[in-house]
Amino acid sequence: MINKSALNIITEFLKPFHTSLIAVTKAHPVEVLQEAYDFGLNVFGENKVQELVAKAEVLPKDIQWHLIGHLQSNKVKYIAPFIHMIHSVDSFKLLQEINKEAKKNDRIIRCLLQVYIANEDTKFGLDQKELLAILTHPELEQLEHIQIKGLMGMATNTNDKAQIRKEFHGLRELFHTLSRTITKKNIQWSEISMGMTSDYEIAAEEGSTMVRIGSAIFGSR
Repeated sequence: MINKSALNIITEFLKPFHTSLIAVTKAHPVEVLQEAYDFGLNVFGENKVQELVAKAEVLPKDIQWHLIGHLQSNKVKYIAPFIHMIHSVDSFKLLQEINKEAKKNDRIIRCLLQVYIANEDTKFGLDQKELLAILTHPELEQLEHIQIKGLMGMATNTNDKAQIRKEFHGLRELFHTLSRTITKKNIQWSEISMGMTSDYEIAAEEGSTMVRIGSAIFGSR
């Protein structure tokens, strides 16, 4: 069962910031997702390809599916026919694979580049040198079936709100710097994906355009 009161509080908080909500549905059964859909949610985020594909097969076809977990190149083909956005791109090789599978499906797939902003070894993501290497790669504009929409980041898992704010602020500043300096036909600087249940308020205040919230809506798994 979804927490409707919490969902209403979150959506009301996000409105002034024009921040969209991605309901993180990993490990929750399709019956709960259907309830969320019936309540008005249709943007869902999943961490694992296998689970995402299985749910997409049985749930309404107008749901926008976001892949927010680490993605292996050999799994891209399973989500390429329908995925709305991939948040976790962390290599040029992965972009090439997404482009290849998108071309097979006559699609352009939206992508975010995942940036490492946390003070934790368990998080994935690009450092700034690796990020710039992708954005300035001489073959990037040849990838006509992907569109880079912006950046994604995950803050440190800490109760130190000042540190979280600093990490989100840094990602926003990086986004603005890149949007002013890098212009390519398959890049459209429009999205900053940052913020989860524990820190979505700070993320919205720091310029997040989409937050990824699961436990506040669906409870702990």
